[in-house]
Amino acid sequence: MKTTLLTTVLLFLYVLCFAQVKIEVTCNHPDWNYLLNEEVTFSYKITGAEDLKGPLEINYQIGEEKMPPLKIGKIKDFEGTIKGGTMTKPGFLRCTILGTGAGKTIKGMATAAFEAQKIQPTVKLPADFESFWSNAIADARKIPLDPIMTEIPEQSNEKVKVYAINFQNNMKDGRLYGVLTVPNKEGKFPAVLLVPGAGIRPYNANKDFENEDIITLNMGIHGIPVDLPKELYSSLVKASLFEYPFMNLNSKDHYYYKRVYVGCVKAVDFIFGLDKFNGQDVAVSGGSQGGALAIVTAALDPRIKYLRSNYPALCDLTGYLNQRAGGWPHILNQQNAPRYQAEKYIDNLAYYDVVNFARFVKVPGFYTWGYNDETCPPTSYYSAFNMITAPKELLVKKETGHNTLPEQHQAQVKWLAERLNKKN
Repeated sequence: MKTTLLTTVLLFLYVLCFAQVKIEVTCNHPDWNYLLNEEVTFSYKITGAEDLKGPLEINYQIGEEKMPPLKIGKIKDFEGTIKGGTMTKPGFLRCTILGTGAGKTIKGMATAAFEAQKIQPTVKLPADFESFWSNAIADARKIPLDPIMTEIPEQSNEKVKVYAINFQNNMKDGRLYGVLTVPNKEGKFPAVLLVPGAGIRPYNANKDFENEDIITLNMGIHGIPVDLPKELYSSLVKASLFEYPFMNLNSKDHYYYKRVYVGCVKAVDFIFGLDKFNGQDVAVSGGSQGGALAIVTAALDPRIKYLRSNYPALCDLTGYLNQRAGGWPHILNQQNAPRYQAEKYIDNLAYYDVVNFARFVKVPGFYTWGYNDETCPPTSYYSAFNMITAPKELLVKKETGHNTLPEQHQAQVKWLAERLNKKN
């Protein structure tokens, strides 16, 4: 009994110490940007491991993101450099270091960009792309909005009134839900449509702009109320909405994202029907799946004045068929390709790939991301970003992955607020 207890305590202490281990990886260029054929050297430093009493195995791998590694090896020292090689085509080369011990793994990485501004998409633009979406929007607008607004007193305050809202989308009684925040004062105001990242969850009022006298509509996309118990959303993730980005992909007319994309346009219709909207100044904003939806909405709806997109998903999905990373949800990666690489799926995806919407963006945009994103590979969203010919500002925080630093968030809120509240 005492031996078992002692073993348990020692294991706990080792796991606790292991949690303090950090792996930092950097590139020898401060901005992590390289020219084609230029060699990159990765530097690493492992801290906290010197106090470990148990074994720590450290391995590294180097390769293009989401592709099989080109170079693998073991590391014995806690600090050093690794020759990373180069790239002969535009893209990203990533060094990942994994430390394994006590049944746990810690990770550090750095991703070198090789002329990312020259990355070109692999997805093709369908000849009837514009007419397909014009018809889809026209059909959706045959269904009356029938908007419903109910105040949420517990979320309202002296600055804003908050409402649970819903409206009909592209089918009778098929509704979308969201949370609306309106300045609690007299006047007419600009608006921001906030489109969501992936997942199924409740939503609350967005207060980013409550000091800016800007209306915000925080939208859900799944056609379910956004104020239900959290356990219900967890159930939907594992039941009827499991792997929703793959639903009905065999039909371009019934693919899951069709109702989502047209629903974003109808959300703009809803905003234009608000008494307190100023009738002209509206922006769209989102990250990840929301970053994709922001680009899509700006391309489909000429009323959008400004666009903000973080690390957009659904970009250049066919990248995997061309020996490079494709966008989330990785429909054509090695795991999923056996199910979806048939020509009909590839043809249908082209109507939903964000690259093809990026070609039609005409409004100023603010974009931000990092190079270490493992969810939405940088190769994929640069494929879309490079297609945008409208004015665009890019804030790169190279070390970040699929997340937004406070300074990025503050910069994008400021960027939108300044433009929406500009004096004509």
